[in-house]
Amino acid sequence: MSDPGPTSTGPVQTLSERLNQNCFCITLDRRSLCEALEREAADPEFCDTFIHPKAHLFSNVPVFLSASQVAEMQEVVAAIEATARLTAYKAAVLSWAPEISQVDHGPVGALMGYDFHLGEDGPRLIEINTNAGGAFLNALLARAQRACCAEMDMPLKPHAFEDVACRMFQDEWGRQRGSGSAGRIAIVDDRPEEQYLYPEFVLVRQALVARGVDAVIADGSHLRYETGRLSVEGKPIDVVYNRVTDFAFDQPEHRALRDAYRDGAVVATPNPHNHALLADKRNLSILSDPAMLEGWGVEPKVLARLRSIPRTVVVTPETADDLWRSRKSLFFKPTGGHGGKAVYRGDKVTKGVWSDIAHGGYVAQTLVKPSERMIRIDDAIEARKMDVRLYTYDAQVLLVAARLYQGQTTNFRTPGGGFAPVFVI
Repeated sequence: MSDPGPTSTGPVQTLSERLNQNCFCITLDRRSLCEALEREAADPEFCDTFIHPKAHLFSNVPVFLSASQVAEMQEVVAAIEATARLTAYKAAVLSWAPEISQVDHGPVGALMGYDFHLGEDGPRLIEINTNAGGAFLNALLARAQRACCAEMDMPLKPHAFEDVACRMFQDEWGRQRGSGSAGRIAIVDDRPEEQYLYPEFVLVRQALVARGVDAVIADGSHLRYETGRLSVEGKPIDVVYNRVTDFAFDQPEHRALRDAYRDGAVVATPNPHNHALLADKRNLSILSDPAMLEGWGVEPKVLARLRSIPRTVVVTPETADDLWRSRKSLFFKPTGGHGGKAVYRGDKVTKGVWSDIAHGGYVAQTLVKPSERMIRIDDAIEARKMDVRLYTYDAQVLLVAARLYQGQTTNFRTPGGGFAPVFVI
């Protein structure tokens, strides 16, 4: 590792910033990671089949954060979820949510994802996700690290994350059913074996099975809803761990899931109500409006934390001209989007693209440039953008991870990029 000492010019850097700029250790023990993945998946071919073809799924290097940065991000999560319990907030966000989202069946949403950029003035929340992927993969990644400097604090004890996550699914059952426990949990997505993060579905299934819960991976189109029970291949389902990105279960192939959820015949988590309450991107226009929140009686301490959310406005024909003029300082995201699809930096928007954005269905968010992690590629030192994701349940942080990338959004196509473990200084 090169010397992460103070630089002679520029602002004073924190220790974590210096390490992100100057620590080039390769900490990932890929052999150890593969052994762990194959052991957890109960499949000796797991890495050859699912991991090795994804060359940029995992980065070789960690990301360093200060304890105060992590604490600040956790406080932002707590402030958002406290605000989401307010009657006025619920009325506002449910006013633009689909009908199926209106009823609260009880679950609060398994494995929420809160994504942050580390701005010049501290962490800035850029997005909230209800189907945040990668947590189980990141838990194993964090344990497959070699300490290469005194500042590294190895982050996870064996199985600690999996124990908590599996209890989370049973807790979601209890929130809707009140008593008892789930006998069978289905991890549901569209064409799951074709999904980039399918390896994670296998890990979830095996973690549940190891703790005495029957678990299956199911295609959403293969579900059946008959005589008040949701099933797949004749097996009844108690809980759906929902990974589909049809957030309102609108698509025809999700009819069985939609009807079972609407009838309360299955515990689905995360679900349309969770998405409407927290992850609809239009909600950021409320959470980043201090005047509105103050009018609702939000406490000053909570308001202060919510200032970490960049100002966000809904694009309408009425606001379009002003937004076009200020586009270079904005980032545009589709309100129903996910996974960084159809998002645009304002300075990259062409007039052709703008004509689509201006018709609506987008939000405009004040641009917060991501910080950088310097890495060594062959003999060259290169910069990678980074964002930080907090995986949470009921406002409690279960895991912190990072993603390194090039381009506008995380894409798992960048040499040296991918998921990276976070070490707290």
